[in-house]
Amino acid sequence: MTLTRPTAEVADGPEPARRHATGRAVAVLALVAVAALIPLLGPRAALDGTGEAAPPGAGGIALLRAVLFAALCVPVGELFAARLARRVGAPLGDAPRSWAPFAAAAGFVAALGLASVVATGNLLPHHLSDMDVGGLYQTREGKLALLEVNAFGVVGLCAFYRRPALQVWPLAAVAVAEALRAHPPTEDSPLVGSGLTLVHLICASLWVGGLLYVLRMLRELRKSGPTETGVALLGLYARVAAVLFAALTATGTWSALRRMPPGTVLDQLTTTAYGRTLLAKLLLVVAVAVLALWARLRLRRATDPLSACSPARAEVLALGVVVVVSGVLTALPVPIRW
Repeated sequence: MTLTRPTAEVADGPEPARRHATGRAVAVLALVAVAALIPLLGPRAALDGTGEAAPPGAGGIALLRAVLFAALCVPVGELFAARLARRVGAPLGDAPRSWAPFAAAAGFVAALGLASVVATGNLLPHHLSDMDVGGLYQTREGKLALLEVNAFGVVGLCAFYRRPALQVWPLAAVAVAEALRAHPPTEDSPLVGSGLTLVHLICASLWVGGLLYVLRMLRELRKSGPTETGVALLGLYARVAAVLFAALTATGTWSALRRMPPGTVLDQLTTTAYGRTLLAKLLLVVAVAVLALWARLRLRRATDPLSACSPARAEVLALGVVVVVSGVLTALPVPIRW
């Protein structure tokens, strides 16, 4: 009896944890599947009744763009959160496993898919013969697409060889390429638009990816580190996130007014696909702001400051939806008749 009883206790011990981990993995997969439906079905729903023609392959392009944005957020957020952790003296030896290699792989595949679209004249390729790979080097859009593919490849190599600091440069290249791609030279003041998009994209990546990794670090700190360290880390992130939110609001508003003149905004928010998607994104950002405020209030006033993690987790999920909707926004025609 004395020999078998400890064995039974050991066998029974990890079982609930294993079931919990399995349930969490299933929930994450379900959320990812639901999130994938938004870019696939979103463009059609947004265009319904507007009189605008659907761009070729809008659903697939929106999905690839959303994956690319998410892949950019993860490694940027990890670098940002690690810097914050060092400032509060959090032990980085027990930091959670980096997701940067997986993000880089996803970003590489998404960028490659988007490059193949460019190689077929902004149409979804059905056969390899449809793509003019050599033509990518002859156009501005093609060169930017290739830059993103190569940049994510370098990010993956840096992550694989555990050189996180070197990831900054290829990640910056992806952000710059996206900003330039979103504002072709044919539009008015393209450099102003690219600058606004670049700041908006960087701030969004820091906010989304930073919060995700901070919450992952807090889980580890609760196991091994003092509570004060976790509270200090979350508090520092909250202060920086307030600045990021202000920058996102300013650049997002300015960019929207450049696309839609002030006198037409209210009308285009309901009568164009771009405006409808922008309105949905705005409502989601308002929900995110409410969750962020709730988390900050808990952090300051609750008996257990780390109870702020609950609304912060909801904030991460809402931010994930914002990223997906942003992918839809890039696949829709700007507020002029297609």
